[in-house]
Amino acid sequence: MANKKASLVFGLIVEGVGAVNLKHKALKTIQSDDKDIIDCIDIYKQPIFDDPSFKTLQMEPSSYPNGPNMTNANEIFQNWNKNGECPDKTVPIRRSNSTIHCKEKYVSPFMNITQRLDEYKSAHEYAIVRTLDGAYHGGHADLLTWGPKTEENEFSLSQIWIASKPGQDFNSIEAGWIVYPKRYGDHQTRFFIYWTANNYQSIGCYDMDCIGFVQTNKKIALGAAFPVSIYNGEQHSILINIFKDKVTGNWWLQLQGITLGYWPGTQLKNLANGANQIAWGGEVVNNKSAGHHTTTQMGNGHFAEEGVGKAGYFKNLKVVDGSNNVVVPAGLRKSMTNSTCYDVNLLTDSFFYGGVGFSPKCM
Repeated sequence: MANKKASLVFGLIVEGVGAVNLKHKALKTIQSDDKDIIDCIDIYKQPIFDDPSFKTLQMEPSSYPNGPNMTNANEIFQNWNKNGECPDKTVPIRRSNSTIHCKEKYVSPFMNITQRLDEYKSAHEYAIVRTLDGAYHGGHADLLTWGPKTEENEFSLSQIWIASKPGQDFNSIEAGWIVYPKRYGDHQTRFFIYWTANNYQSIGCYDMDCIGFVQTNKKIALGAAFPVSIYNGEQHSILINIFKDKVTGNWWLQLQGITLGYWPGTQLKNLANGANQIAWGGEVVNNKSAGHHTTTQMGNGHFAEEGVGKAGYFKNLKVVDGSNNVVVPAGLRKSMTNSTCYDVNLLTDSFFYGGVGFSPKCM
């Protein structure tokens, strides 16, 4: 745990932030039917203000990408929204006693982009689609939400990565949905964010666990649960936009067209000139706790070949180019750690993905 002095530095863990530090006293508390507790915190007393160097709160982007206003027609709601809303000038922070703030140290899918992903020896497995190297100022996707089976000490997630060049100071900002019982205390599917400024080593965290992300919206709580799709039945999706502010250099996050907040550009120096790559897809942890490949599912536990309504799905893949235009990325490529466990079927600007994990073919 960071000491009092160190906790005032970007990216270090804020002591007690999971349960909301006493100095972050809630102005209102809302309990969800799923037992989540949401504290409505004064917007000027959220964790970022524990850093004395942070002076100015930017409430709205000063620039937007040039292109259609990408919104999802299906109104997003999280389970806690049914029981109330936070007052104006507050932000919702999910109360948690989790001690898991950072991803386990591992080789990310970007560490050596000249190698095939299946050459990596890591507990983390991927089925992703990614861009060619370039200078990207944002990325977008509309992805179905699912509730995959996940072993207790593992996670399954689907997300977008905004990534710098690989190396010791690798920067990445990430957003999507996750099932992570060890961290969140149950098997619900939750909206989450993550960031790192030094290759998943010590600077960065999930959600609001450290001084980093700046929330400006009162409607959506990071780490809170929301509805999921049903196999061959009712479908739910979330639209995620991440883009760089041309004026301030901050990286803004939108969900369903709702602007949630931003990662300050000052803490992501290797993204100052744009991202090197954008990626979309699934990630799981495979700890082989039973002596064989994990049973943790990716997507909804079905392979890409099953298609519409039956497999994990990303659509409307877009990037923001150097001219700040929203475009369909050229030269997309897919990467899989092991296609017998989790796979991808890439189309033009969409893809199916997923897998069951342990099986006669996935040992």
